[in-house]
Amino acid sequence: MLQPADMNGKVALVTGAAAGLGRATAQRLAGLGAKVALVDVAAEGLEEAATSIREAGGEALVLALDLSQRANCAKAVEATVADAGRLDALCNVAGVMKPGPTETFPDEAWDLTMKVNLEAPFFLIRAGIPHLIESQGAIVNVTSCAAFQGQAYFAAYCATKAGLTHMTKALAMEYMKTPVRINAVAPGGMMTGLVGGMAALAECDRELTSRMGSLRGLCEVDDVADCVAFLATPAARSYHGACINIDAGVTAD
Repeated sequence: MLQPADMNGKVALVTGAAAGLGRATAQRLAGLGAKVALVDVAAEGLEEAATSIREAGGEALVLALDLSQRANCAKAVEATVADAGRLDALCNVAGVMKPGPTETFPDEAWDLTMKVNLEAPFFLIRAGIPHLIESQGAIVNVTSCAAFQGQAYFAAYCATKAGLTHMTKALAMEYMKTPVRINAVAPGGMMTGLVGGMAALAECDRELTSRMGSLRGLCEVDDVADCVAFLATPAARSYHGACINIDAGVTAD
């Protein structure tokens, strides 16, 4: 029999929680009973997210931290455990998308993409894994259909998402003999703040960029948040090393 998706008495840390998928995921987990630690560099958005959770009867801890700074990854975990006494779920949702032609792609855009999309999840996991093993908890990494599909002008983004997807599988093997569950969700395009970065492609070859989307349109943020939240709960007890694609068929061919 399936366990209920119940997070009462549990604690979840969600990155990228100021807006978009991160905020929606935090709201889902709070609705399931979890106390949620909200992590993002956007302090104002975090406060808005926390207010929405508290007004709905949930508990939220606000941690305004820049995860491109490695030390802040451990700090986020430490602050969560210090406040709540435990950690049951780590949802690595934060991400940046910096498209552009490779020959003019800025060094700083490459560095930021690597730090936020790939390095931050690793260092958050490194800090959180002892607590998650103790609580028999879960890690959920948000990757992308870009991990499986070559996308013109997105070399840095694709590299990080492919790396995070394979990191998920490697960690799942490494921690196979422990009770922690490690999985990933790979969404297609969603109407979030990241989509705003697509404006940088206005001068690029539209025949190439048009190949990235689905004939069914964008994915719904709420649908992806439901999946991330589910994988963070004990109801997903048999999921380990999985990557669930929610991309409206982009990677079906």
